[in-house]
Amino acid sequence: SNQVHQTPADLYKNQGESAKMECSHSISGYNHILWYKQSNREFVFLGYMIGTSGFPEAGFDIEGDANAGGTSTLTIKQLTPNSSAVYYCAANPCPFECSS
Repeated sequence: SNQVHQTPADLYKNQGESAKMECSHSISGYNHILWYKQSNREFVFLGYMIGTSGFPEAGFDIEGDANAGGTSTLTIKQLTPNSSAVYYCAANPCPFECSS
């Protein structure tokens, strides 16, 4: 079945450390993963990945493979109290003409 998986479910780290989380999906033809965090009621865009190219916002790294069967890894470089949030990934069809 077409699903998006995120790990780990919970992550506890100290301020100043880095944190990694992973997103994978099994949806054929989707090679675009977007990362968000939900802080209070606000969704904040953290960056995205197309195929094997990551496009993170400042303070984050995104690497891996956004194609079906691959894994996209979001790294928060330096944790702050503001990093405490719920993080989401989403899988999308390729946003424009691109080859997987």
